Amino acid sequence: MLHEGRPLAAATVLSHPEQLDRLRRDCPEAAATAVLAGDPCFDRMLALHRRRPALRRAFGAGDGRRLVVLNSTWGRASLLGSDAFPVLLRELTETFPVDEYRLCAVLHPNIWYGHGPGQVRAWLRRATDAGLTPIDPLGPWRQAVAAADCVIGDHGSVTYYAAALGLPVLLGAFAERDLDPASPVAALGRAAPRLRPGAPLRAQVDAVIDGHVPGRYDGFAAAASSDPGASAGLLRTLFHTMLDLPEPVRPPRPRPLLPEDLPAPDLTVPVRVLTTVRAPVGGVPEVAVTRFADPAAEPDAPEAEDAHTAADAWTAAPGRLSLADVVTDDGRSGDPAGPRAAELLAEHPYAGLAAVRTGSGRCLVRDREGMVLELAALPRPDGFADPCGPFAYASAVYAWRTSGRPLSALADAGVLVVVTGSVRHRVTVRAVPAG
Repeated sequence: MLHEGRPLAAATVLSHPEQLDRLRRDCPEAAATAVLAGDPCFDRMLALHRRRPALRRAFGAGDGRRLVVLNSTWGRASLLGSDAFPVLLRELTETFPVDEYRLCAVLHPNIWYGHGPGQVRAWLRRATDAGLTPIDPLGPWRQAVAAADCVIGDHGSVTYYAAALGLPVLLGAFAERDLDPASPVAALGRAAPRLRPGAPLRAQVDAVIDGHVPGRYDGFAAAASSDPGASAGLLRTLFHTMLDLPEPVRPPRPRPLLPEDLPAPDLTVPVRVLTTVRAPVGGVPEVAVTRFADPAAEPDAPEAEDAHTAADAWTAAPGRLSLADVVTDDGRSGDPAGPRAAELLAEHPYAGLAAVRTGSGRCLVRDREGMVLELAALPRPDGFADPCGPFAYASAVYAWRTSGRPLSALADAGVLVVVTGSVRHRVTVRAVPAG
């Protein structure tokens, strides 16, 4: 902060008085340049946090699904730089049911630009194919954090922001030796739970979310900004004073961060699906579905009655595709859904069902007997769109069929309930002529 014993900066902007105390302690020569001006990034995240329902819908986590954000700062001591990261990434994508959790990654810009976006995406490719969404450094990372149910992070500022917003955090790495022990970030390292290597990750995340006590991190919120919500005005006053310009009369109006739709990536890895056909409720067929993205071992679910494999027609694992029970196509080619489903069954003689996406929450399924059904998700009870992927509905139809029940019974009922975790999705079922 000094050059030849003199302060380098004309003004040193600090976000909180505790930083001024430490500056006076460690570099008293620069203390006179200090200006308390809050934190503009935290102000914008506070405003976002008040709109969590809309944010969560934009991320496809508005109906029971938990949004887990993986966050890493840069450097060897970061989460991404740790030996635990590859195992963490694999377990996150293999053991978390894809219809019950939404997974995003927020990585420090120095990671993206130090290694190059191509390298970063290559490192994350398998996880991305399994449902993880890496968020570009210029993308809606603040929206993701503000909407999260849990942030798995390290000693970086983003993890601190999450705690200051009152969210559950789980520390996967933490570089105590790189921090001032008196800093708020170091205090977070002493207060937040740590990831326990070897213990099931999903159980740890669920425990952190379910056991979170509101107000636990209020002290970190208080230490995040000297003037919550007022940083823009303080900074504008500082800049105009330094430039010797008159400040505008109108109050500053920072552009708000808006919810940005971030659709879940299509699962291009083979998916292992555990199913149970339940007794109808009020005459409506019901099937429980739990999907896992290409797990290394068979998922442990003693309550499930049956299991099958679903695979995308363009998967990078063609050997697994040839043995899939359900073959899917996202419909992006624009081919007619009926003929495309028939083509998939012809190409994959061991598959019992083909499914082609026909729109958001919609797909067409066809079996080997030529029965064709259109499936479409009904709105949630609150009127908003159902965020579940339509291929979960296709797997429910397959489970119904392999249990010995005719698909015509689904068409006669007109509605199918698909249960993922604790959420019930109502799906319309309509028989259409084979085309």
